[in-house]
This record gives sequence, C-alpha cells and structure tokens, in this order.
Amino acid sequence: MALRYLLDTNICIYIARQRPPEVEKRLTRLAPGMVGMSLITFGELRFGAEKSAQRTRALATLDRLIELIPALAPEAAVGERYGALRARLERAGTPIGNNDLWIAAHALSLGVTLVTNNTREFGRVPKLKLENWAA
Repeated sequence: MALRYLLDTNICIYIARQRPPEVEKRLTRLAPGMVGMSLITFGELRFGAEKSAQRTRALATLDRLIELIPALAPEAAVGERYGALRARLERAGTPIGNNDLWIAAHALSLGVTLVTNNTREFGRVPKLKLENWAA
C-alpha cells in the first residue's frame, strides 16, 4: 500500500500510550505501509524518551512504535519546501515552530495527509492536508 498519512508527534504519543482509543482504532483500520512518521517526529520522540524518568521503558516503547510506524528520512525536496514555506509564513506574520515546519514540509513534499492534534498551528500552512484522529 502507498503512504497516505504522516503522523505528528502528538499522535504517535497517543498510539504509544493507547489513549485516546479512537486514535489507535483509526490506525488499526489501515493497511501496512499507509502510515509513517517524519525523522523529525522520531527525533522529538527519542528526545522525550531520553529525558524520561523511566528511560529504559520509554525507549522500549519507542522501539515498538517504530516497528509499527516507520520513520521516513527527508529528501532534498523537503528542504526546498521548508525554505519556501518558512519565508512565506514569516512574510505573512504567521510563523510556526521550527520542528512543526519541518514536519509540514515533509508531508507536503510527500503529498500525504498530516495527522495531528495540533491543527491550529498546522492550519497556517497553505495546502497542507490535515486530519485529527483524536477529535
């Protein structure tokens, strides 16, 4: 199956914690290969696991999550999208966080839907397809 969804960090956390249950239900209805996460998301998740008071458990949870939702490395097209998008949002006075900007650029370059619970911030990104599985 072709990739259709890129999952944001908050959605990956919901899946790892198995709550809210509707997020995991949406994931289980999809065929393998239809979802992935940006390497940027993986980095954010790894950072959270590394600083966790239960580091070993958090890293094991992340390892299981990566088996289910692969981390996708950005290609040069992502950098091109990032640069153009950052300039456009800054000119409009509507910037978003740097990591979120990279994740948005990755989704746009792949032509997939970004699944996030942060639709307010990502909603500033023109032409970015969004879904919120937690809503």
